Amino acid sequence: MKQNRLNKVIEGMNDRKITQLLISDPAAIFYLTGKWIHPGERLLALYLNINGDHRLFINKLFPVQEDLGVEKVWFDDNNDAVEIINNYIDKDKTLGVDKNWPARFLLRLMELKGDSNIVNGSIIIDTCRMFKDDEERDLMRASSKINDMAMKKIQTYIKDGLSEKQMASKLLEIYENLGAEGFSFDPIIAYGANGADPHHGNDNSMVKEGDSIIIDMGCVKDSYCSDMTRTVFYKNVPPKSKEVFETVLEANKKAISIIKPGVRFCDIDKAARDYIDSKGYGKYFTHRTGHSIGLEVHDLGDVSSVNTDAVQPGMIFSIEPGIYIPGEVGVRIEDLVLVTKDGCEILNEFNKELVVIE
Repeated sequence: MKQNRLNKVIEGMNDRKITQLLISDPAAIFYLTGKWIHPGERLLALYLNINGDHRLFINKLFPVQEDLGVEKVWFDDNNDAVEIINNYIDKDKTLGVDKNWPARFLLRLMELKGDSNIVNGSIIIDTCRMFKDDEERDLMRASSKINDMAMKKIQTYIKDGLSEKQMASKLLEIYENLGAEGFSFDPIIAYGANGADPHHGNDNSMVKEGDSIIIDMGCVKDSYCSDMTRTVFYKNVPPKSKEVFETVLEANKKAISIIKPGVRFCDIDKAARDYIDSKGYGKYFTHRTGHSIGLEVHDLGDVSSVNTDAVQPGMIFSIEPGIYIPGEVGVRIEDLVLVTKDGCEILNEFNKELVVIE
């Protein structure tokens, strides 16, 4: 296992007085072992104990032969895997279980364990994952670099008259050619008034002159996610759309400008939101300013008005203010930022200033 990461998780367990932890989330297991195992409906669980008695419970269906630095406990479809786990855990100690473990396994364990001394332990490893180590920072930079290159390429296809769905298909091809493993989330390509829906589902719409074009996209490279949004215009920019764009761009910049250790997430959100409010578009900014990202496109943590935590070095999150005017126009501009010891590093280098596709 990755010892430095394991040590941080054990430290978190000690802080929360949880002596044993059962982890089923494949991303969390990868984080600690360096191995992706996708169990489908079958049980997979990594058991950690602060005394060092760690086990990986794994179905024989998954031929994991390499040494992962943890003893494997094998079972097959004919075994009661939860009963096997129950034989290893300390019955009289609190057990942390992660939020993703299916109820059919959890309820069976509660029945066998004979008490309710089970708590949600996800906060422990999720908090560790909020702080990227040097290896993860480099991987996030590499993923964002590919995203920059893909954004440059996909914008060249706008003038070819492709539908939103066709653009999304083209984007997957671009990512594969650039060496990415695929999408980190289903991309959003939104023409014109479709952009007023922040989570628009790509359809057969065709771009029209004067349309804003929201391109919200991300890829996975070496298991780490990227995410970026740019808004461009086709042929020309109507005056109101230009005003909306400039407002969102300035909100993005104002939020990024105050990021440094000790600044609260809610104050970063406020910097973007207050500026949009001041321009009269506050009611059209309908979502939080950002979210944490790493092995998953939405890791624990967000940039919102209710998150009073202070940012710390190693955190990576998005800054993505937007304005969405129903039936008219949508604009969103998103960058990923890495908090450094005295400020932040913007992971996206691709142009976010006003662009008109001719």
